[in-house]
Amino acid sequence: MMMRKFLRSFRFATAGIVTAFKREQNIRFHLIAAIIVVLAGCLTRISHVEWFVVILLIAGMLALEMVNSAIERVVDLATTDFQPLAKQAKDMAAGAVLVFAVASAIIGLLIFLPKWF
Repeated sequence: MMMRKFLRSFRFATAGIVTAFKREQNIRFHLIAAIIVVLAGCLTRISHVEWFVVILLIAGMLALEMVNSAIERVVDLATTDFQPLAKQAKDMAAGAVLVFAVASAIIGLLIFLPKWF
């Protein structure tokens, strides 16, 4: 019984990932960016350590974008009226995505620029 419950949790998680990719434009943008980065990594033959960093950044970006989308949905579910705290929660979640995206871009430049020049 415990194993069935464990396996079912993977189905729920997969459904969440599929929903995010179907309904969220930003996560599709990040996926396209990730594909480009992976291709660039293959072409420039980045090291194993650099692949480790790139994979962590890609996974972190996609996961954080899904958390942001979940927060937005929960806030929208909680209130249909304009609430300053609801706006702040949504803005902070979006800000977290932006901070991680900028940091990821800087790290990406640090990895790839030396290989291109």
